[in-house]
Amino acid sequence: MTQQSGSTPAIVLVHGGFVDGSGWEPVYTILKRGGHTVRIVQNPTTSLADDVAATRRVVAGQNGPVILVGHSYGGVVITEAGNDPKVAGLVYIAAFAPDSGESVASLIKDPPPGAPVPPILPSEDGFLMLDPAKFHASFAADLDAQRAEFMADSQVPWGVNALGGAITEAAWKAKPSWYLVASDDKMIPPPAQRFMSKRAGSTVVEVVGSHAIYESQPDAVAALIAKAAEAVTLLR
Repeated sequence: MTQQSGSTPAIVLVHGGFVDGSGWEPVYTILKRGGHTVRIVQNPTTSLADDVAATRRVVAGQNGPVILVGHSYGGVVITEAGNDPKVAGLVYIAAFAPDSGESVASLIKDPPPGAPVPPILPSEDGFLMLDPAKFHASFAADLDAQRAEFMADSQVPWGVNALGGAITEAAWKAKPSWYLVASDDKMIPPPAQRFMSKRAGSTVVEVVGSHAIYESQPDAVAALIAKAAEAVTLLR
């Protein structure tokens, strides 16, 4: 399959750790209503290599250029998978945007004083979970209690190997990128988000919301993705 000049890119949504792709449904619905082709990756979150492979399979299935969108750890996945020649742009939603050689583990090893510490429970058989009792406050403070409880009780175990997976070459060095900073994030501190987005040279918007901003503020998230798709279309 080859990319066609001026063709509207497909949008591929990549989730992060502890959750699955179903959380993208509000954003998916808005983008589909706007006429976009949208696909959602279901990462196994067992290792970075496995998640990149899952993302590349979805990318390969599209007929033209692709915009990769990553939330949280999904930002690491798109930073590596984004080197695929079909990927025309990257969108980070409250996400890690690592440089070459970096991983989630290296990015979080020295948190600044006073930064919130995600309530990650001790590893069991090589997988991590968030403390369900603290999930609402840390991950989804601006969602209602019932939704946050469901997310906490349906967590997807996050592999330690995914946490330690390092980037070989950061795709944002060669591809345009956009970044949505969630200003009330208690999982990835907003100052870290601002640092990573500036380093990547991203077009940045800042929205008041929790780490689960893709569910709590889907209109703002979809608007940035649509803006990225429009910009990429004009560039082609």
